[in-house]
Amino acid sequence: MIKAIVTDIEGTTSSLSFVKDILFPYARTHLADFVRHHQDSESIKSLLQDACQEVGEELDTEQLIALFKQWMAEDRKATPLKSLQGLIWEAGYELGAFTGHLYQDAVESLQAWKSQGLDLYVYSSGSVYAQKLLFSHSDYGDLTPLFSGYFDTHIGGKKEAESYQRIAEQIQRQPGELLFLSDLKEELDAARLTGYQTIWLTRDNLPNPDAEHRQVSRFDLIRL
Repeated sequence: MIKAIVTDIEGTTSSLSFVKDILFPYARTHLADFVRHHQDSESIKSLLQDACQEVGEELDTEQLIALFKQWMAEDRKATPLKSLQGLIWEAGYELGAFTGHLYQDAVESLQAWKSQGLDLYVYSSGSVYAQKLLFSHSDYGDLTPLFSGYFDTHIGGKKEAESYQRIAEQIQRQPGELLFLSDLKEELDAARLTGYQTIWLTRDNLPNPDAEHRQVSRFDLIRL
């Protein structure tokens, strides 16, 4: 019996185009000025040092800016980059440059599941900070009260089965009691290896009845 649901964001609760066409370009445009302006703050100092540790050498501010831009171009899931992007997006949300896109069917289903007593969690490659920003500044208002917890790459990579085991341990649930929702087969494969139940959100693609995971195109087609 499903006791809790863990959901991905990009391509699942939110459109890929929101991230790729709005959030990423905003971060890329403002990255250099943001780092230069905030480099003496403790939070940015820590991120810059984490980036140096990631590459195994000491870099100055301009070299780090170039590194972050390179990682963005490569779509690297580097934790320091994801954390930095979250801080830049916070400024964008607060300025009203954009609001967090969410599919209406996802919002309505999450609200219904919460009212039924299911615990809801988020697991995304974007930082926990960025996740909370999206849900607190969404097109539907502040949705953070729906969620009991958030996970990012600090828990491990999304294509690694161990990450899902760690999540189950942290929320004190047996894997078989958990349902994982994602648009990526490799992530679903990893969750299933740990014992999770899985559903593949296909969104703009027609579901394949022969797929290894249950497929639906919308949240309101999910039957628990």
